[in-house]
Amino acid sequence: MSDLPSRVEFHEEGPREGFQIEPGHFPLAQRAALVDALSETGLTAIQVASFVSPKAVPQMADSEALYAAIRRKPGIEYDAVWLNERGFERALACPGVDVTGKIALYASDAFALRNNNCTSAQMRARAETMIDRYAHEGIGMERALVMAAFGCNFEGEIAPERAVAELVWAHQACRERGFPLPRVYLADTMGWANPQAVRRLVGMTRDALPDVEVGLHLHDTRGLGPANVLAALEMGVTHFDSSVAGLGGCPFAGHGDLRGAGNICTEDMVFLCHEMGIETGIDLEALVEAARLAERIIGRPLPGRLMHAGTLTSYRAA
Repeated sequence: MSDLPSRVEFHEEGPREGFQIEPGHFPLAQRAALVDALSETGLTAIQVASFVSPKAVPQMADSEALYAAIRRKPGIEYDAVWLNERGFERALACPGVDVTGKIALYASDAFALRNNNCTSAQMRARAETMIDRYAHEGIGMERALVMAAFGCNFEGEIAPERAVAELVWAHQACRERGFPLPRVYLADTMGWANPQAVRRLVGMTRDALPDVEVGLHLHDTRGLGPANVLAALEMGVTHFDSSVAGLGGCPFAGHGDLRGAGNICTEDMVFLCHEMGIETGIDLEALVEAARLAERIIGRPLPGRLMHAGTLTSYRAA
């Protein structure tokens, strides 16, 4: 049975996910212009940058300057990524960052070691430290995300129970500290998900955590991103991470062509929702123009479909 939601929220991650994986460095003014263009589309959450090691991810070395360069618009959350206390302190000290409580966990030890130089158990310990730090700073929890929830290029198949166990642990760790955990995310970091797996893992997570909302962070690495979104929509999922023009991918995910491993494309998925009568609050034409700006900045064709084919608005008007 389908249970389509009436409205879906997209958390835009292109400015961070996209530029962190591109070789070289793009001018600050161009990246700020993309964030400003996205701010005019009706999106309510934009992930601008990450506060991580400049040695590991040199593309994000100037995150503070990027936040200073954007034109903030009221009603939009301009958030960031950090993986440890050092990164959190940089974000906390940076004017313009909307800091919310979030933790990331791993369903794969092999990927945890590659991406964060720790095991999944060690990442739990780091997450506990971050939860305590959020409590000290008076910052509420927003989400817990488990990476490689559907499979891992380094470890292979991942039992769904492993991903669910990480999120159950996060929920318990927050509850022990008097923190509600409103939302958990299942991340298909390396493109292993399929519609059946999405339905199964969303269902298992809901069974284990009936009082928590389930969101998805999907990649379109192997072409199943839209099918996975549709399966999630039919399960009533209402929160998705996505990237304008299909930008992005994890630089430590081990893809042969890293630049082909982008997130689900925001404008294409907004189009899917609108065609099915699901509200998003997003101006699709403005979002398509932002995608085309992203393509001009990157300087090569990007994987988004709608930005090349156009919407159906002009055809229907005729």
